[in-house]
Amino acid sequence: MGSLDKNIFGNKKFSDLLSEIYDNQRKKEKTISGLVRELKDLVNDVSDATVIVPLIANYLEIGVKNDDHLLKMATIIQRIFNNQENSSGDGLVITDAEREELMAQLDELNKPLDDK
Repeated sequence: MGSLDKNIFGNKKFSDLLSEIYDNQRKKEKTISGLVRELKDLVNDVSDATVIVPLIANYLEIGVKNDDHLLKMATIIQRIFNNQENSSGDGLVITDAEREELMAQLDELNKPLDDK
């Protein structure tokens, strides 16, 4: 479990990243439940629902994408740690496929939110 205490950037440890993923999920669950409860009282007819439901769906989608990026980052970091433990050198060892996956993720993160 030593890799959980390694710094991944700045003072952020891998265990901190995992904790953040978990905390974000719990907060989002509570926030969405509260939002749906509050908005349910505002829906009086079908036209109200056609306005409110897409807002909730968009909020859910953004939250899922943010979590997905954190999870992918955690997976990549774990691969790096595993590769470092299995290799004799201290250098960063990733496969070409992993490098391409990283680049694709970087491109996805650089897209404006409106494009998503």
